[in-house]
Amino acid sequence: MPKSLLSCSSFSDRASVTSHPIAKKLFEIMLQKKTNLALACDVLSQKELLYWAEAIGPYICILKTHIDMLSDFTLECTKQLRAIADRHGFLLFEDRKFADIGQTVMHQYQGGIYRIADWADLINAHVVPGPGIIEGLKEVGLRQGKGLLLLAEMSSSKTLATGAYTQQAIRLGEEHADFVCGYIALRKWSSHPGMLHLTPGVKLQQGQDSLGQRYRCLEEIIVQNQSDIIIVGRDIMQAKDPVAFAKLYQQRAWSIATSVFG
Repeated sequence: MPKSLLSCSSFSDRASVTSHPIAKKLFEIMLQKKTNLALACDVLSQKELLYWAEAIGPYICILKTHIDMLSDFTLECTKQLRAIADRHGFLLFEDRKFADIGQTVMHQYQGGIYRIADWADLINAHVVPGPGIIEGLKEVGLRQGKGLLLLAEMSSSKTLATGAYTQQAIRLGEEHADFVCGYIALRKWSSHPGMLHLTPGVKLQQGQDSLGQRYRCLEEIIVQNQSDIIIVGRDIMQAKDPVAFAKLYQQRAWSIATSVFG
């Protein structure tokens, strides 16, 4: 990679040099809306999903879904979700965590009842199966201008995604930078300007839930670990005033990010 690309640090610089369509679009959304906040919308009904997308959409750059959690899923829901995303200017990230051989994930991505490739801008995958999983997903997503995030680390306690596993995930992502545009990780690992680092398990205050999810504060994630985008769920959705709390997250996280990255 040219040295000039390695020196890019600000979101605007990285937007100007990356050739990945989803990475470029995401940087542009972040700069336009002044937000590096993603909402983890882990709900159980279409009504809830569409409500949160509409209510919090103005303040986020990404809405993260678990579409297979919906008890009343229909394809009409994804059409409406896509329309909301386009109206408010955020990307849709289906947190499917693909983890099978290339042939299987290819069909899971483009077909089945969810038809993820038709509406999601971003998906993610474990690298346990090796590079074949990336190649299988790429068969579907590359020609549609989609993006893949690799799971390099997880926010749960005692996760096995550490050490050599993390390093392999980073290497595979950089080798497939035409389709991979970033990582789910707890810190910045790659100096490639088009690779975004998205971190889950974020709250305004540190803590841990009863199922081993560890929460980290904004300063740890953005300042110390230099992650690009924070993923927040329950801390916003369970707040007394979710919209006001989303605005607070947007403003604080963006202020910290611009002070770090310029």
